[in-house]
Amino acid sequence: MTNEFRAMLDRFVLVYLDDILVYSRTLEDHLEHLRRALEMLRRAKYKANHDKCEFVRQELEYLGHFVTPEGISPLSDKIQAIQEWTEPKTVTNARSFLGLAGYYQRFIKGYSKIAASLSKLQCKDRPFDFDDNARTSFLALKAALLSAKVLRNYDPLLPTRVTTNASGYGIGAVLEQHDGVDWHPIEYFSEKVPIVHSIDDARKKELLAFVHALKRWRHFLLGRRQFRWVTDNNPLVFYKTQDMVNSTIARWVAFIDQFDFFPDHISGKSNRLADALSRRPDHCTAVYSTFEINDDLRDSFIRGYQVDPEFCDE
Repeated sequence: MTNEFRAMLDRFVLVYLDDILVYSRTLEDHLEHLRRALEMLRRAKYKANHDKCEFVRQELEYLGHFVTPEGISPLSDKIQAIQEWTEPKTVTNARSFLGLAGYYQRFIKGYSKIAASLSKLQCKDRPFDFDDNARTSFLALKAALLSAKVLRNYDPLLPTRVTTNASGYGIGAVLEQHDGVDWHPIEYFSEKVPIVHSIDDARKKELLAFVHALKRWRHFLLGRRQFRWVTDNNPLVFYKTQDMVNSTIARWVAFIDQFDFFPDHISGKSNRLADALSRRPDHCTAVYSTFEINDDLRDSFIRGYQVDPEFCDE
């Protein structure tokens, strides 16, 4: 579709796959630009789905951003993984968040000074005390991770990579692009492992993290030139040569194969960012509360073992 709109591109039309944005400075110009764009669709024998069209809007969502007359800002769910990060309650929580922030410290001016109060919480010879200084440090680092110096807008022409990770209770991913100097985040992603997959093995959870990342960033990744998928699970690099365990994984692989990418393995120590996103403290709490075992459930397990031919006594 880009070829059909070539004469209008970057003048008053933007095209990404089948998403067309017409923009103008005045209402009169906009109506004329709309007429020309719709006429081009008609000549090319394309049809616009009326239910999916929006006309003469001052504000709208487009490719992961909120566009207004005042400027462009990321959608709330683009930065939700960082915004909703809860205050550390343990040394492990603090270390995980500092691993996330430290990954991009090269973009955060005065990082060591900002992170000092939070870093002290990792000391083994002192009690964990999340005081006002630590809270100020935590909030300042969250703000820095969402600043324009760190977070960038997506550019379909830049090298792109998706880094994923899964823990026992969460999955995390980050979409990044290289601007010619360094890798910058485009969007962060973090969510609980769905209950139905909570007892899956590590390989399946890692693959689930990639599937969820692809679904979330499909509008960026589907149809673009090859991107990198970075994982610390080495067997997944060769997922195409492995036997399918079940129909669920077969469906996931069929979905994954729509995208043009190459897998790249890194060590677990090098995967600090996605690892931290997969271990958000509030996700862990949610899993623990979901799997609280009462006496009735325990007794049910015991009765089940007693009648199971594989486990009951001879």
